[in-house]
Amino acid sequence: QEYMNEQKQKARDLGYVETILGRKRHLKDINSANFVVKGHAERNAVNAPIQGSAADVIKIAMIKIDQALQAQNMKTKMLLQVHDELIFESPNDEVDAAIHLIKTEMESAVETKVPLLVEAGVGENWLEAH
Repeated sequence: QEYMNEQKQKARDLGYVETILGRKRHLKDINSANFVVKGHAERNAVNAPIQGSAADVIKIAMIKIDQALQAQNMKTKMLLQVHDELIFESPNDEVDAAIHLIKTEMESAVETKVPLLVEAGVGENWLEAH
């Protein structure tokens, strides 16, 4: 509740909220006299920093993973991002090394107060990997 109140107040004072990396989401209706419009802006003030920060982190992780895979001349390929998941295709002989590299790069993508923890699954398809 404290976080939500702080984000709403910040939005009222500044007209925007920010992600963990400083990207801004402007909320022009945060001080609206219309209760419904203001309520929508307040929900965005709470939600945007969380979802936007998650997007920031995964984008940085994707760049770092791609660079590390290329630097190590690995055949593993990043195929798809689905929300907070990354899907890769990897030769069987690279799976263990790829998992280690991917987990390391994702967990260290952005420095945070609370550690970012990554789970990895392996399978012939996305369902099996879960």
